[in-house]
Amino acid sequence: QVQLVESGGGGVQAGGSLRLSCAASGRTFSTYVMGWFRQAPGKEREFVAAISWSGSRIEYADSVKGRFTVSNDNPKNTVYLQMNSLKPEDTAHYYCAAGPTMARYDLWGQGTQVTVSS
Repeated sequence: QVQLVESGGGGVQAGGSLRLSCAASGRTFSTYVMGWFRQAPGKEREFVAAISWSGSRIEYADSVKGRFTVSNDNPKNTVYLQMNSLKPEDTAHYYCAAGPTMARYDLWGQGTQVTVSS
């Protein structure tokens, strides 16, 4: 079964850190792009960060540049999102996604909730 499973969400105070993980299984992801997205209540889903499976290409949303770091561990088929200096506006449900390009994703995880309190 092809799936993405996120973990690592939770509650943290502003200024704190969390690391999200996304475990991929069920197919070969070596040619895929892995992305992180988030959706806050009442808002549209937005792009957060993405990394090619080789790690040669990485992109970030302007709102998280300098605070979030995306990385992957190929032998473990896992992608990470290290989130530092968290702000209340980072509160959202965070989703991991996989796709053939940074503009197209065809597999999504169930997501994990991140809540940042002020």
